[in-house]
Amino acid sequence: MKSDNDVVITGVGIVTCQGVGKDAHVAFLSQPAVGAPKVEIERFKPYPIHPMPEIDWSAQIAKRGDQRQMENWQRLGVFTAGLALDDAGLKENAEACASMDMIVAAGGGERDIKVDSLIADEGLKRNDRDVLLNEKLTTELRPTLFLAQLSNLMAGNISIVHKVTGSSRTFMGEESAGISAVETAFHRIKAGQSSHSLVGGAFVAERADIILLVEGIRAHATGDWEALWSRSSDNGGGMIMGSVGAFLVLESRAHAQARGAHIYATIDAVEGDRGNRDDGRLEKRLSRLSEAGSALNADDTVVFSGASGLVELSAREKAVLEQTFPGAAIRGFGGVTGHGMEAQFPLGLALAALALDGKTNVPAFDGKNEQAMSKPAAHAVVTTVGYTRGEGVAILSTDA
Repeated sequence: MKSDNDVVITGVGIVTCQGVGKDAHVAFLSQPAVGAPKVEIERFKPYPIHPMPEIDWSAQIAKRGDQRQMENWQRLGVFTAGLALDDAGLKENAEACASMDMIVAAGGGERDIKVDSLIADEGLKRNDRDVLLNEKLTTELRPTLFLAQLSNLMAGNISIVHKVTGSSRTFMGEESAGISAVETAFHRIKAGQSSHSLVGGAFVAERADIILLVEGIRAHATGDWEALWSRSSDNGGGMIMGSVGAFLVLESRAHAQARGAHIYATIDAVEGDRGNRDDGRLEKRLSRLSEAGSALNADDTVVFSGASGLVELSAREKAVLEQTFPGAAIRGFGGVTGHGMEAQFPLGLALAALALDGKTNVPAFDGKNEQAMSKPAAHAVVTTVGYTRGEGVAILSTDA
């Protein structure tokens, strides 16, 4: 039964290796079969990554000065947020932007790789590495670098460029940040505390420090690209990162209808959690988070799994999804976009919204391990299981 405080998606901003904007991704989701992967094998060899597509930054960030003072992850976030505002028809609505809440999922800024390399090289020659580290931090780092590292600068730049000046929140914490951002926006609108929100995040994979971070626990895949569910420990940990920007405009049904907005989909439920994953606790937690969608009709339900690709963890997630949603089509979208860390959960919701709006038969992303859809999508489940911690599930439906 519809309610004025239903949370609906009215704007989608999306950038992945598959292209820029919703049209590229609608085309991707509507094709009968997924083609060759868009992946970069050589630049960070032996680690494959899904690269950022060619972007004309000036399409959403008009001032060159604004572009120059941002790092790539900020540019990508500000650009994608602009796409979402444009798509929702709110970009030029000064009053709506001034009262719009903003909730961003962000990591830290890009590192000074030269200084990192210098410290690593010097550390090979000395045993007092704690002293060495303090020396280099006080003599080598630019003072302005610390400002560029602030995670809430993405939100700040969105405010400056797009004039979104309502309340602002920034979450940090890898995949959990994206889950918390969406969950907070959802519950604020549901409770009548907010009428419209801009929510999302961005992540740039083409960074040596990010690859080092992931490979620090031997999580990154090595060698050639493999489809998500087909990866094995014979080729590294299984994760392939991707440069991703994903922002959504969420509104209450009453607010959206009052301005005649196009509604992509309704978010019926969102919940995140975290905890120990040993002794079946992950499976119990995922099953509980998924309960809200357990009665969905399998024929017209698509599950957009944000599985990281980490071999054992992804297999555990898929087993729970197959048990909870028997017969439903499962799509591991990280296999075709790369894993987007903070942006992974918003990305899953963006893809789900486009699929539901288009009543799409979403093609298999891993032909050997994903079944075809028998009916167009009318319901969607979006999951994200963090590569080290944090889980989240959202349930969406068409607004028909």
